[in-house]
Amino acid sequence: MNFNALTALLDRLPQESGIPGADCVVYHHRKEVYRHQSGYSDVAAQKPVETDALYNVYSASKLVTCVAALRLYEQGYFLLTDPLYEYIPEFKTMKIKENGFVSQAEKDILIRDLFTMTAGFNYDIKSPSLMAVKKETEQRCPTLEVVRALAKEPLLFEPGSRWYYSLCHDVLGGLVEVVSGKTLEEYCREHIFEPLHMNDTSYFMDEEKEKRLAPMYLFNEEKEVAESISNHNIFRFGSEYASGGAGIVSSVSDFIKLADCLCAGGKTITGEHILGGNTINLMRKNHLKSDGIREYGWSHMPGYGYGLGVRTMVDPVAGGSNGPVGEFGWGGAAGAYVLMDPENELAVYYAQHMLTSKEEYIHRRIRNTVYGCL
Repeated sequence: MNFNALTALLDRLPQESGIPGADCVVYHHRKEVYRHQSGYSDVAAQKPVETDALYNVYSASKLVTCVAALRLYEQGYFLLTDPLYEYIPEFKTMKIKENGFVSQAEKDILIRDLFTMTAGFNYDIKSPSLMAVKKETEQRCPTLEVVRALAKEPLLFEPGSRWYYSLCHDVLGGLVEVVSGKTLEEYCREHIFEPLHMNDTSYFMDEEKEKRLAPMYLFNEEKEVAESISNHNIFRFGSEYASGGAGIVSSVSDFIKLADCLCAGGKTITGEHILGGNTINLMRKNHLKSDGIREYGWSHMPGYGYGLGVRTMVDPVAGGSNGPVGEFGWGGAAGAYVLMDPENELAVYYAQHMLTSKEEYIHRRIRNTVYGCL
């Protein structure tokens, strides 16, 4: 293996895409074979990217939530075909609002719909129900209270009929709380973070971790420059809210451990079970029908279908990919990128901290370059 091309790409990215800096790690056959930082963590101070920096991973949090929920699925706590209301009764009778008209939903939200983003929710984090929870709880927003409040909002469409990126995985986090009897943070810490020694990964930060959080930027399209912004994550609705969809803070050294585990049959380095290999294979199968794939067809994800919370490669030719069918993963709003390939026991994690992340430019180039380097 020769990773010179990947190093050259990472070193070019600040100039080509406008990101301040980045960090990328590659695991192959359960060993770290590559790590490189480029650019700056703090542009004004000319501070290089640090290996122990923490990042808001945003939607890469969804991978953790889906793994947590699938652990409970493979232990018999629920079926994918179960109605959600059997576990969270507030979702028993849902309304649908289409074209200004409100009607009764004819179908129940199934747990599968939460995984596959087909439940009919939206991503309105300022909906009346969420604003009410903030006020009633004095900004605490316990996770399950927020999830139950979402049931008061009308759906966009009949559950299971369309794909729409939404708060589905936040609701899935609430399901984890109900069936496990633990908070989402407690469950993930006990069954994912601690077994994998992901000591820097959490939903809530203490003072020490706050200091290690990398400065965050927003790319100004008009000025074509990255501008420094607050590190605040708007998807953390309150002090007690663990967002299953976007709430995790982690380091590059930590998050790659989860990616590596899912490439190795769901076992930790020491052999502890996180998730079964058969369940991982179910996770990375395409679960969308043709209509759903068209709706999911984001311009930067050609060739991919959508599995249980992850993109999954179904057509490398259409995707212009030199990787295999079944490569899977997800990303985050500030640029996080997870690639997992069980066939080649290959895991890649890339981190940056810039909203308007240029992922459509960066992520596929990283993928193709990594496969070219193997």
